[in-house]
Amino acid sequence: MRDQVYDWLFRIDSRAGIRRINGRVRRCASQESNCVYSTLTLGIADERTDELVRRLIEWQWPDGGWNCDKKPEAVNSSYHESIIPLRSLALYAKLRGSDEARAATERASELFLKRKLFRRQSDGSVIKPSFVELFYPPYWHYGVLIGLKVMAEAGFIHDERCWDALDLLESKRLPDDGFPAERRYYKPTAQKRVAGQDLVNWGGVSKRKANEWVTADALYVLGVAGRLEI
Repeated sequence: MRDQVYDWLFRIDSRAGIRRINGRVRRCASQESNCVYSTLTLGIADERTDELVRRLIEWQWPDGGWNCDKKPEAVNSSYHESIIPLRSLALYAKLRGSDEARAATERASELFLKRKLFRRQSDGSVIKPSFVELFYPPYWHYGVLIGLKVMAEAGFIHDERCWDALDLLESKRLPDDGFPAERRYYKPTAQKRVAGQDLVNWGGVSKRKANEWVTADALYVLGVAGRLEI
């Protein structure tokens, strides 16, 4: 399975398949990044993982993120396409001791931190309503919980610019101390046929009932941030 993923990525990532518009590579970098993170976590990474990391760093936009938007006027990175590269590069830097990957991780973190993970820089308003909703699994979608989880994994959770997002997460805690899934990006099915379907039912959506997967991630984040009473 690993080799199938490698073959697929290197086939679509051939030099002819990478589009650079106005000096910025337009690539859905979450795909390479999921491969990097998974192979490292499973202990099956090889030199092809190193090459994917090299490409991710090469494709990083000036503001620290990544974007697949083909519009020439696009100059800001995508939250959706940047959070998974940040996560994978942070893990690569930790496991391989790569200074280059760590520097790329720090640049990527600023894309989120300077906006307090979910606010516009211009007026402090919420960037997108879905960014402040809890859900699991995230797939390639950005939300405040996956943002905080990656900040915790990458070592940035104690940055004061995470405080608003941590306060928001704490405000969603239910009376039973769990956390709800307020949205989902999947439809349970017995046989997956199209995107958006999943063979697993990840607990459904309810604003009053705790979702075990969301709760596990939320408690992890709050624990690393030092906001849980032991």
